[in-house]
Order: sequence, then C-alpha cells, then structure tokens
Amino acid sequence: MSAPLRIVIADDERPARSFLAALLRAFDDVTIVGEADSGRQAVSLIVREKPDLALLDLHMPELGGLGVVRALKKHEVPLIAFVTAYEEYAVRAFQLNAVDYLLKPVDKARLRDTLNRAHERIERTEDNVGEIRRAGAAATAYEAAVKPEPLDRIPIRKRDELTFLPVDQVASVIAEGELLHLHTLMQGRQTITFRLKDLEARLDPSRFVRLGRGTLANLGAIVKVNVMPGGTHVALMSNGQKLQISRIQSRKLRSRLFKL
Repeated sequence: MSAPLRIVIADDERPARSFLAALLRAFDDVTIVGEADSGRQAVSLIVREKPDLALLDLHMPELGGLGVVRALKKHEVPLIAFVTAYEEYAVRAFQLNAVDYLLKPVDKARLRDTLNRAHERIERTEDNVGEIRRAGAAATAYEAAVKPEPLDRIPIRKRDELTFLPVDQVASVIAEGELLHLHTLMQGRQTITFRLKDLEARLDPSRFVRLGRGTLANLGAIVKVNVMPGGTHVALMSNGQKLQISRIQSRKLRSRLFKL
C-alpha cells in the first residue's frame, strides 16, 4: 500500500476549508499536514511541510491559488488541484492543461478521483517541472476567459440538498462575516457561504448595484430613495427592506436611476 498523501488546504473561507477537511478525513489514505486561510500563508505552509498535494482556492485576497503556484520555486511546487466556483472556465482551462480542479461545493466522489490521480502521478515519479508548466498554461487559459456569463440561478446548499434560487427573485444581498444573506422579493431569506465580491462578479451589472461595502441591490426592486441628513440615502425595496446607501454609491446610484 502506498504512503498516505500529505495534503495542504488553502481557502480564506473557514466554512469551505472545514468542509473540505471533513471530506478528506473520511479517507484513510490521506493526511492533512496544514490549513491556510490566505495565499501568503499557503506559500509558507507548502515550503515548510512539502506536501504531496495542495488544494488551492483560486480566489483569495491578495494572493489566489494561481499566485501561490507562481510564488513557489520550481522545486517547491507539489501536485496542485485548484478549487473554484467557475465551472465552464475551470473545465476549459484546467482539463486541457492536465491540472486538476474541484468545483464548489466539493463533491466527495470527485475529490476521490483527484486523490487517485495524485497517487498515480506520484507512483510515476513525475517531476514537478512538468506540474508547474501545466499550472502556468492553465493560469494563462483561465485568466484569458475569466469573465463568465452572469448567473441565472444561485446554488444554495443545505446539508446534502442543493437548491437553486433564480437571480430575478433576489431583492438584495447582505454580507455578514463569512455569510451572504439573499433576501427575496417575496420577503424570504436564504444564506450561503460566499464572498460578496465573487457573487457580484457573477451577477449582471445592469441589474444589480452596490449600495455599500456589504450590500448589493436589485435595481428593479428599488421603489424609492430617501435623502438622509449628511448626504446619505436609504433605498426602500419592494420587499419592505430599508437599505443604507454610502455617499459614494449614492452618487453612482443617482446617475443610474435618473438616466432616461
């Protein structure tokens, strides 16, 4: 029997990191040698622990998964599997360049395939020069096509159940720490673990507008904007919400709402 795979996990979202770690612990042929909550920490961890496999979130502040690979010296690069929410571009960029990828939310069977590939590659004693060349080619392909089509539906996972919320039913998105609360036009609420800037990048900019650092709103759901003392504004939504608008975003919103 081959030695257990020594694995490093890097994801700045603690719930996502914990979920992936729990999946890995269900397998008896792996050992988690470290977890990183940033790209910079991932680089240090990989250099120190010299893992067989690194599972890297593509989108981390300051230094994402691709940046981690680029920051490592050739002899330091382990086997790499990128973790991403961008399905079609991940398939195009990573499959064609023989670098593995995992889609969020990570599926246990798909993770098992990744571990099997890692075992096979290690048994072939493949050097890491080929690995970093493939990662570089994948990076180029991914970044050339990193602007995906806007989402029509937002996947929402609750335990083992995955449902989809149509984007046109979303009135607002409110960030709270590591969570996003999706408030619907029918006064419902769904919660997902995701970064606001990542979700904003997947929404149609002609339909959704940033109201403040932690708030997105559906333009079609804004029924009134009230001017407040100090030059700020409050948006009244069709679902009854009252959302504060920052001064900077107030100016941007006025220019959009008053455009005929």
